[in-house]
Amino acid sequence: RSTLRIHLCTVIDCTPEETWAAVEDIATHIEWMADADSITFTSEQRQGVGTEFECLTRVGPLVTTDVMTVTEWIPAQRMGIEHRGVVTGRGHFELEGDGRGRTVFCWEEDLTFPTWMGGRLGERAGRPVLMRIWRANLNRLKAKAEREAAAARLDARAAVETEPSVDEAVSA
Repeated sequence: RSTLRIHLCTVIDCTPEETWAAVEDIATHIEWMADADSITFTSEQRQGVGTEFECLTRVGPLVTTDVMTVTEWIPAQRMGIEHRGVVTGRGHFELEGDGRGRTVFCWEEDLTFPTWMGGRLGERAGRPVLMRIWRANLNRLKAKAEREAAAARLDARAAVETEPSVDEAVSA
């Protein structure tokens, strides 16, 4: 068995709370993770520590069902995952505000692959492939979070603009 560690970060033009809104619904991860074909929850809960799900994962010709459990859940800060099944290990998303209304979003994975997936040679061959896929995943997440945050801000502005002012309410 061989362990692969990947650590990637991006800056998202949203607050950590807005960015969290784009990742807290685990079912939507298939919208921005190209390697995730489907997510099936195996627990009653859909968020928080203890949430369990299976993710049908496809990387080129390799298809596996990743069995995952949420191990950490700190809204707008951190989501941790334990991988069980063919591929094992731990991963997490970490969100940190930069003081200017943006989020530094980091994704780290420590994954152990079985010998039949190539051991150390498989790790060396797989690393650049996974890095490319996950960088593209982070770009899609960035676009999703920024799009959703902009829409939420517009909705909030529209709601404020349609509320009657105190003067209007008094004269009515």
